[in-house]
Amino acid sequence: MRFHREGYASLAIVIVFSAVIIGLARYFFPETGWAHYIAYALSAVLLITILQFFREPSITINKNENFVLSPADGKVVVIEEVEENEYFNDRRIQVSVFMSPVNVHVNRNPVGGLVKYAKYHPGLYLVAWHPKSSTENERTTIVIEQKPKVEVLFRQIAGALARRIVFYVKAGDKVGQGEEMGFIKFGSRVDVFLPIGTKINVELNQVVKGGRTVLAEFNA
Repeated sequence: MRFHREGYASLAIVIVFSAVIIGLARYFFPETGWAHYIAYALSAVLLITILQFFREPSITINKNENFVLSPADGKVVVIEEVEENEYFNDRRIQVSVFMSPVNVHVNRNPVGGLVKYAKYHPGLYLVAWHPKSSTENERTTIVIEQKPKVEVLFRQIAGALARRIVFYVKAGDKVGQGEEMGFIKFGSRVDVFLPIGTKINVELNQVVKGGRTVLAEFNA
């Protein structure tokens, strides 16, 4: 288990904040033990929260060129046919994974291949399950060409709590399936858009694991 690099700044803030509140408790209430215990307990809760949120467990990637892997840990909240109007401008199957604050928040490439498109969109911070969050919230859109004429689009979407999206890929990059491509701080969701006819292997409300759960399969 490792601590993700995106969490260093948050960890530093928590350590400084904890030192301040412990120092204040000891200064203003030098003889009051319960005040010290409250300060220690609050500091411990904050530290544990940051450590668990930015944890980065080692995993074995379930690689297969016919698989579409889950890009995140979480729960499947959408499986439906929709119109994708940013890149494909046609009908696609959307599979969405909601990430709660207790999930691992590393995001991974659902397929390997060539990054054809990568764009960041500033936006709103609607709750992640809002129907318009996919098109109006802060988000990034990534398209990977897995093989000729087979492209997968996926979006990192910020929610009401998550207000920082990080992504590490750009158009022209060659990426591996299951490799880390980004991080969303403090929960939200990832949408995956697949060609019509792709076999979907998951169900609504199913718990999935990034880089390990097979969301869907291409026709061989």
